[in-house]
Amino acid sequence: MTNLYDERYELPGYYWGKTPSHSCYRVLQMLPPDRQLRLLDIGCGEGRNAIFFARNGYQVTAFDTSPMGIEKTKQLAADAGVHIEAFEADINEFRLTAPFDILFSTGVLQYVPPERRKELFANYRTYTSSGGLNVFSVFVKKPFIGKAPDAEKTAHKWISGELLTYYHDWKIEFCNEEIFGCMSSGVPHQHAVNRIIARQEASQHL
Repeated sequence: MTNLYDERYELPGYYWGKTPSHSCYRVLQMLPPDRQLRLLDIGCGEGRNAIFFARNGYQVTAFDTSPMGIEKTKQLAADAGVHIEAFEADINEFRLTAPFDILFSTGVLQYVPPERRKELFANYRTYTSSGGLNVFSVFVKKPFIGKAPDAEKTAHKWISGELLTYYHDWKIEFCNEEIFGCMSSGVPHQHAVNRIIARQEASQHL
């Protein structure tokens, strides 16, 4: 996976563009940085979402498996005049040891195999601050949507509603499933995605 993304990120410009995910704006509305808030961007790619959060006043930490992605994230942060703690790590190996107010990830969780998901989400839940948010999206398998032309062999399928099961006892601020068009490979294709924003209520903190 690392080599594949390094090849993509070595190309001129930004493979995923610089426009932040729509989920970023929902975070800004639901938990604005009117106090110091720690945010972790899990699988930050080239930094488009991490830079958005940093520019809006969040204290941002970000990691990705691609060294080239981290390099471009740091450069994008420098260009924007913001500071981000960015480092290389694998989502399947890295675990939290300190709390964050917001955990954010989009288009990355498909790299987590089914047998690792329970333990991973237990770690994320444990290290989410009281009142904090987990903001995740995951591609789901649909029989009527073909395989993406740039799909990776290291990706593992999710099914509709699976992501929600990890947050059955949290407050669900937002949850949907949508199908959207994509041009990431230069070839038009579609994805089905589940998005969730779950809040850790103070009385439920583990």
